[in-house]
Amino acid sequence: MGIFDFLSGEFIDVIHWVDDTRDTMVWRFEREGHEIKYGAKLTVREGQAAVFVHEGQLADVFTPGLYMLETNNMPIMTTLQHWDHGFKSPFKSEIYYVNTTRFTDLKWGTKNPIMLRDPEFGPTRIRAFGTYTIRVKDPALFLTEIVGTDGEFTMDEISYQIRNVIVQEFSRVVAGSQIPVLDMAANTADLGKLIVAEVSPVLAGYGIELPEFYIENVSLPPAVEEALDKRTSMGLAGDLGKFTQYSAAEAMTAAAKNPSGGGGMGAGLGMGMGMAMANQMSQPGPWGAAPQAAPPAPPPPPVEHVWHIAEGGQTKGPFSKAALGRMASAGEMTRDTHVWTAGQDGWKRAEDVAELAQLFTILPPPPPGA
Repeated sequence: MGIFDFLSGEFIDVIHWVDDTRDTMVWRFEREGHEIKYGAKLTVREGQAAVFVHEGQLADVFTPGLYMLETNNMPIMTTLQHWDHGFKSPFKSEIYYVNTTRFTDLKWGTKNPIMLRDPEFGPTRIRAFGTYTIRVKDPALFLTEIVGTDGEFTMDEISYQIRNVIVQEFSRVVAGSQIPVLDMAANTADLGKLIVAEVSPVLAGYGIELPEFYIENVSLPPAVEEALDKRTSMGLAGDLGKFTQYSAAEAMTAAAKNPSGGGGMGAGLGMGMGMAMANQMSQPGPWGAAPQAAPPAPPPPPVEHVWHIAEGGQTKGPFSKAALGRMASAGEMTRDTHVWTAGQDGWKRAEDVAELAQLFTILPPPPPGA
């Protein structure tokens, strides 16, 4: 990790750090038994920062470059005790190297489902996971708030805390966003921006920033997904009748593919479903035979009137029209005979009733040989 160069085996002359672990965030330059020599060279490479701590207090932060630890080029060091005497006192200093590159492909995810009120489905639960990237933005603040005196601080020591912050803010943002679950997949980019805006202030208090944040997937619990799949299938089928027929056809196909799996039960099930399908196909409907046109119903028979006759101050009848025709032919009823039927306004002469007047106009044809 660190490479030490010694001059005369007594003083450290060159201070630098080369990291090949890819997960170390902070490394402390080991100084047990050594004093930092006045005028020593401090090398800080790109992607690094060096934090100088003297007598337990943070003194300075060095950005990438080569530094000579002398008071004439570091004015802040002039206030450090014994610095101008070449560090010949027993007080020792510490240098912490901080990795300022991005730590990528870090995972986050919801351990438990998040409860929310969906505008379409009502109360439901969702899960989500994705990746994120972090980097140390303020090395001094990060060292003070997170690392402390840890001589080798790795990403694993803080990743769990960052995941907790992300999941907490994700739950809060999603619950209040009012974005339907079915639309979240199309709005992950905007949803990610909202979450970064909420997480960034918290991480800034640690001296960390969140350059990238991705939501890879938002999913429903298996039971909800199964119900949604059924609803989708019903939507494709069009209505419940079609869905039932579709399900029966699928079951028949599955039974036909596995004739030996269910024995006689599978065969019986297939036959039963086949009969049900045949019955449905014979019935009128979108999948059945076309309905036959029903013959028109005959009109109701006409209502036949019956008549009463007034004769000699007495009422006779009732008589049908055919009976009155025979009476007219026999001379038992004349044009002046008064008749009445239900619905008629009073008694009327037979010739004044249109329905009976024709009885007196029909004459028999001349007899043969006339």
